[in-house]
Amino acid sequence: MSTIKLAVIIGSTREGRRADVIANWFTKRVEQSADFDIDMIDLADPLLGERHPMKSTPELDRFNERVADADAFVVLTPEYNHGYPASLKFAIDSCYYGWQAKPVGFVSYGGISGGLRAVEQLRQVFAELHAVSVRDTVSFHNVFGAFDGKGEPHSPDEVNAAAKTMLDQIRWWAETLREGRAKRAYTT
Repeated sequence: MSTIKLAVIIGSTREGRRADVIANWFTKRVEQSADFDIDMIDLADPLLGERHPMKSTPELDRFNERVADADAFVVLTPEYNHGYPASLKFAIDSCYYGWQAKPVGFVSYGGISGGLRAVEQLRQVFAELHAVSVRDTVSFHNVFGAFDGKGEPHSPDEVNAAAKTMLDQIRWWAETLREGRAKRAYTT
């Protein structure tokens, strides 16, 4: 199969966020495989702004194109107050068809739960959009103590293994669903 276009979506827009450290770490894991071509979508960039998700703007149109062009997604999300950020919900709701019949994985972070409550909510949202969430995730518990000064996890074996497992699942689903979409259009 050809290279999988993997859109990695950074869901946090907060100043001082840990998302940049985690995204850098995760990108290095993805780049170890020749199977993926990464499109990093950072919601902190002036991509969408505070606009209504149904009104067309050049930024919103470009975001929709990038989602439509992807074969698979990894959503990098923090957990804020037992949920995921409003910026991420806005971005997800800005598209509809681009998510359909494509796999989505999650890299989460937070306090003691490691962002897993945000992931469980996101699974429901993506199911409604006809996306397939992969079972395994990568999560960073107590994130502010999880990385050293060079941006490497203090306990790399567990999270590196989790990233590999998740990427293997994404690869399988992306190839299978891409083949399916090529044979027959997905309809809702």
